[in-house]
Amino acid sequence: MRSIRATALCLLISAALAGCVTQGGSRPEAHTPSGDATQAAQALYTRGQFEQAAQAYLALAQQDPDHRDYYKLLAAEAYRQEGALDRAAPTITDVRRSHLEGEDALRFDALRAEIALKNNDAKTALSLTGKPTSRVSPQIDQRLAELRARAQVAAGDPWSAAQTRVELDGQLRGLDREQNRKEIVTLLTGMGSADLTARGSALGANDPMRPWVTEAQAQLGNVSRAPAVLDQAVGTVTGDQGVREGYKVPDKVALLLPLSGPLAGAGAAIRDGFFAHYVDSAHANAPRPEVVVYDAGNDAAHAVAAYDKAVAEGARFVVGPLNREGVSAIFAKGALPAPMLTLNYPSDGKSLPPAGANEFGLLPETEGAQVADHMADKGMKTATVIVSTDDFARRAGNAFKAEWQARGGTLASQVTLDANSIDFASQLSEPTDQDPATSGVFISMKPQQARLLIPQLRLAKDNLPVFATSHVYSGGDDATADRDLEGVEFCDAPWLFDAQPGLPRRADLASAIPSTRGVAARLFAFGMDAWGLVPYIDWMRGHAGSYLPGATGQLVADEFGRVRRVLIWARFADGVAHPVAGSLELEAPATAPTVENGGGG
Repeated sequence: MRSIRATALCLLISAALAGCVTQGGSRPEAHTPSGDATQAAQALYTRGQFEQAAQAYLALAQQDPDHRDYYKLLAAEAYRQEGALDRAAPTITDVRRSHLEGEDALRFDALRAEIALKNNDAKTALSLTGKPTSRVSPQIDQRLAELRARAQVAAGDPWSAAQTRVELDGQLRGLDREQNRKEIVTLLTGMGSADLTARGSALGANDPMRPWVTEAQAQLGNVSRAPAVLDQAVGTVTGDQGVREGYKVPDKVALLLPLSGPLAGAGAAIRDGFFAHYVDSAHANAPRPEVVVYDAGNDAAHAVAAYDKAVAEGARFVVGPLNREGVSAIFAKGALPAPMLTLNYPSDGKSLPPAGANEFGLLPETEGAQVADHMADKGMKTATVIVSTDDFARRAGNAFKAEWQARGGTLASQVTLDANSIDFASQLSEPTDQDPATSGVFISMKPQQARLLIPQLRLAKDNLPVFATSHVYSGGDDATADRDLEGVEFCDAPWLFDAQPGLPRRADLASAIPSTRGVAARLFAFGMDAWGLVPYIDWMRGHAGSYLPGATGQLVADEFGRVRRVLIWARFADGVAHPVAGSLELEAPATAPTVENGGGG
């Protein structure tokens, strides 16, 4: 992390040279011939002329023996900035630490530690980078922590190195923080699943390492987690002037959506939901920002251009874009000039969001994992997996299997149905004598295919309970067609059933807004939640247990800015889907699994 070291050191030297100390200390008086020469040397350093600065400091060390050690330290630091640690080492060989005052002594320790690390001497580096016993400047504290973490890695102790970096995390900003976070995850995943699980199980409930262990476990594919309890809905406490606790909005919000091309229909449904909730929220008399909509197109270039234009035109918060490639391209900028709530996840599905970014999406992986948890919570031990060839079904199926096995379940069989077939008999396994109380079937497919599958399962004497992702429901009542789905239980957005109090009712909007009907209703609900999250996302990130009662589910945000959904459970009875009583009281998984590309829908 050269950027941390370089920036911190530059600030340190500037601050050091600007100050005055009493005569006899490690630094010279400012208004003396030595002080003038010191300022000249500092000017060389500031201009990046490190070789010349080092020579100037060495000359000062010869001319001013009272401050010889201080000048030699500055000369060595200049060599370090030049990338010449091999020249810095002999420069400080005869420097007496006892002649250095305050943070000058700690800078000396840091420089010696860096030299020791270059020489593969982790023991010496560790001895020089202990936590300061007194209050020091953030810059020297960060530098010592960075070097301590590197020394711990070199000593074969990645867990301690990760702990050091987690402590450092809150002090960093921008690209330095992003790099530090990548290092934490790399260190923890490198420990392996077994060691990481053992370490994680010993952590206290509020240990700052716990979310990082959870993140690393997810990236290792060990996706089963203790649930994050939903303690208190945001906006339930009224503060001064009637504004709800945690409510904070910027002056101007940009909404980045595809308004043309193949994703225009999805963009329109999300936009409709966003503004429906935005307009409805006026009854709360809370301040609302100006909102400007930008066409983010269907590819990365258009998304980046839309983001840049929005920021240039004064946006203080950005919602969108919708496509994964666009999210990835904007995240590649690093530290963002305006914070954002994306409407999808980056393509790799693993990278932590950059500073100021929050991720929200309708992930099929979330649904697959939640079905696995639901079945496991019902006491089931064995599952049959049947999915279609659609991408969403493949991803949901992979997530189900990963979570199911992490929960200790076994797979009786796995089937992928040919999308062009209507007779599945040859593809289905022969039914076995499985106990319906401990066995079930997981399906992920569109309604048309499920309506063909379920009767064929029953004809084959397979009477196990069936659990599905939301894709099995067309988004509206069709009692005649859906009688074939009798008894199927599935997870979905509560707003589709008007099961989430406090939101504009779907039944009241359906006659006027086409996007509230059918499968588009999920995107409409997604747009509603996009607005609902804007005022509360910062609060949610900083207050574990807080959640937003959203249209797509109960929404929780981890400290990394990833928003997760807890969906409602519904069941087909007499051809009509009805919510399962009490299903909104479920707890949320601490994280969604990372499966293959892990992106949004």
